[in-house]
Amino acid sequence: MTVRVVLADDQPLVRSGLRVLMADCPDLEVVGEAATGAEAVRLVAEAAPDVVVMDIRMPGMDGIEATRLITTGPGTTRVLVLTTFDEDDHVYGALRAGASGFLVKDMALDDILAAIRVVAAGDALIAPGVTRRLIADFVERRPTEAPADYARPVEGITEREREVLTLVGRGRSNAEIAEELFITVGTTKSHVSRLLTKLDARDRVQLVITAYETGLVTLPR
Repeated sequence: MTVRVVLADDQPLVRSGLRVLMADCPDLEVVGEAATGAEAVRLVAEAAPDVVVMDIRMPGMDGIEATRLITTGPGTTRVLVLTTFDEDDHVYGALRAGASGFLVKDMALDDILAAIRVVAAGDALIAPGVTRRLIADFVERRPTEAPADYARPVEGITEREREVLTLVGRGRSNAEIAEELFITVGTTKSHVSRLLTKLDARDRVQLVITAYETGLVTLPR
């Protein structure tokens, strides 16, 4: 199956480089390019791509608002954010807007292609550097102690599911969770699937957010 991609970045050289990169991949097809968030939203409505590779900082409508409009729209397009994480202060906002993953502009080209395929397949991905920024943002935003009602959003999950959610929030893979909890990878996947349903989460990225927002995962001061 060919993954249809829209490239949204206000820098023509970035879009051109990504287009050339994907030209050699028979399973990836660039179906449009946008220099603004508004153009990206319009292209999604017209071309119905599988994935938008979205820059955050663009003139007019930025990538966060464009991501929100795309992910709450009628289609199934998923958004993979392109960020220079050492400069960007809006990673958390993009996550909340519905992004399924993050690319860092200086990551290896093969990793960029792999990330597009991962997101197109319905999974989620966050680059390690972006994860560090996300965690730092939570530390800055959250009070020293979690609010008294922090557990309310995760009512209804089992103790085992709570353990799995905690490990997802800590960035563990399914294989690592299985090893730590002495269960099979298949069982781990089942727990993650049930968490997605019970918490009305679109993907693993939102489970990470939930783990932090509910206080299941915290960082030492």
